[in-house]
Amino acid sequence: MAVHTSNNYGKITISDDAIANVAGYFALECYGVVDLVPRRLSDNLAELFKKRNYRKGVKVSTHDNKISLDLCVILKYGVSISAVADSLKKTVKYNVEDFTGMIVESINVNIMGVKV
Repeated sequence: MAVHTSNNYGKITISDDAIANVAGYFALECYGVVDLVPRRLSDNLAELFKKRNYRKGVKVSTHDNKISLDLCVILKYGVSISAVADSLKKTVKYNVEDFTGMIVESINVNIMGVKV
């Protein structure tokens, strides 16, 4: 799937992979986030042989040109989980909306682990 928009210059289509890359990049920039992790083991094995992939822990769903994101993250030990999750949601929402020009309807943050 992809999101579609148009303006005076023509039609614009943004793929889910592009949205996932932007969301993953800014998720890793948030304080307290150590890494993104895929939910499935098969995704994890495939990632062993690739370069840095910002979309590995990001699932993008689009419906009526609204974007929903699921983020699977590992946090740094000792940080406030709720504070990092709130910061992560705000940062990713702002940057994805700025990048796409679309509305981010929801962001679900899944804490998959804590790393020392």
